[in-house]
Amino acid sequence: MLHALHNDALGKLILRLTVAGLMLPHGLTKLLNPGSLTWIGNTLAAQGLPTVLAYGVLIGEVLAPLMVLIGWRSRVGALLMVANKLVAIFLAHMGELTAFKDTGGWALELQGFFLFGALALVFLGSGRMAWRPD
Repeated sequence: MLHALHNDALGKLILRLTVAGLMLPHGLTKLLNPGSLTWIGNTLAAQGLPTVLAYGVLIGEVLAPLMVLIGWRSRVGALLMVANKLVAIFLAHMGELTAFKDTGGWALELQGFFLFGALALVFLGSGRMAWRPD
């Protein structure tokens, strides 16, 4: 019975589907609401960075999760998601790095989940249950 629980390929599939499946709606919302890209561009400009970099969020939150979901170049897609989350934390959440919610959870637990879940996929790869296993 316990031997049935040793299935690395299934575990990697579940991790891929969870991290990318939860990240993708964030990107689709930004894609369908151009005002959010304006906000990101303004935040970049306030840091002295070009506003055109705001479109990078579509790579990190739409293209990369799609790559991970289907299992095509999953490590690259996961690395793009890691970069996306690091930039998001730097731009919008630095003040919350050491903050906790009233309920006791870390203020950045969602961002942390995306960041560290994607980082795990960088090291684990897609597993066998992928369009193009790596």
